[in-house]
Amino acid sequence: MKMIRSVTVSLMLIFLMLPSENISALSALDEKQVEFSMRKIGHELLLSAADSTSRVMPIIKDSNQYIIQFENDFEFNPDILVNTANNIIKADNLAEGYVVEVLQCDSDEVIYSYKIDDLKEVEDIPCVTRNQPNSCYTIKFTLIHHTEEASETEETKFNPLYLIPILWLLFLLIYIIRRRKNKTKTDPNMISLGKYHFDQRNATLIMEEQRIELTNKEADLLLLLHETVNTTVEREVILNKVWGDEGDYIGRTLDVFISKLRKKLEADPDVKIVNVRGVGYKLTINS
Repeated sequence: MKMIRSVTVSLMLIFLMLPSENISALSALDEKQVEFSMRKIGHELLLSAADSTSRVMPIIKDSNQYIIQFENDFEFNPDILVNTANNIIKADNLAEGYVVEVLQCDSDEVIYSYKIDDLKEVEDIPCVTRNQPNSCYTIKFTLIHHTEEASETEETKFNPLYLIPILWLLFLLIYIIRRRKNKTKTDPNMISLGKYHFDQRNATLIMEEQRIELTNKEADLLLLLHETVNTTVEREVILNKVWGDEGDYIGRTLDVFISKLRKKLEADPDVKIVNVRGVGYKLTINS
C-alpha cells in the first residue's frame, strides 16, 4: 500500500511540474526590474529636459500597467520619449510591445499617446516632432505580451515526451496492484473475509496495512465458521472441533471467544458472527 501511495504522489508531482499555458509572461518577470526600468525612462526624460535634480516619484503598478510620476513640471519631446522607451524596454526585455499614454496631472486628460505592437517592427509614430509644453505629466505604460503563433502554440501546449514518465509510473502501479491480487489468489493459506484477508498459517487478520493477531483458538474458531459460512454451527460441534479433548471448559468459554472475534472483525460491517439462540453461531458475509 505504501508503494501505491508513493507512485500516486509521484504522478501528482509530475502533473504539477508540467508547464502551464495559463501563466502570463509577466508573472515570471522580476517586478523590481520593471519598476527600475520605468524609473530609468523617467530619469532619461528629465535629463532630456535639462533637469538633473528633480525626482522620479515611486512607480504605481496596476495589473500590467505602470505609471511614472514626477516631482516637478517638465517639457518633453515625443521623439525622445519614443526612442527612450523603445531602447530601455527592448534592452531590459520587458515586453514585446507596449502602449504609452501621457496624461495631465490635474485632469487626467490624455495629451499624447501611441502604441508599439512589436519592438522589432517599429512603425512611424505620429506627432513625434511636436514638443509638449512645460507642465505636470504622468506617463502610463501598458506592457503587451503576444501569444505564440498557432502552429508554435500547439507544439508548446503539450510535449509527448512528458508521457514517458507518466506511462512508466502507471504501468508500475498496475503491476503492483496485479501482483498483490495474484499473491492473494494463489496463496492457499490466505482466505478472503470481506475487506479482511485471513492468514490462517500465521493466525492473522489483514486489512490494508493493519494486521490483527489471533490466538490459535481464535484462528481455529474463525476457520471453522468460515468453512460453514452462512450456515449455523451448533455449540457442541464448535466446542468439540475447536477445544476437543484438551481439557475442561465452562459453558461461557465459547461466548468469550466469539466476543473477541467480533471485536477484531468490527472494522468491516459486512462480516458478522450471528448468535442463533439456543443452537449455535454462524458467520455471515455480505458481498
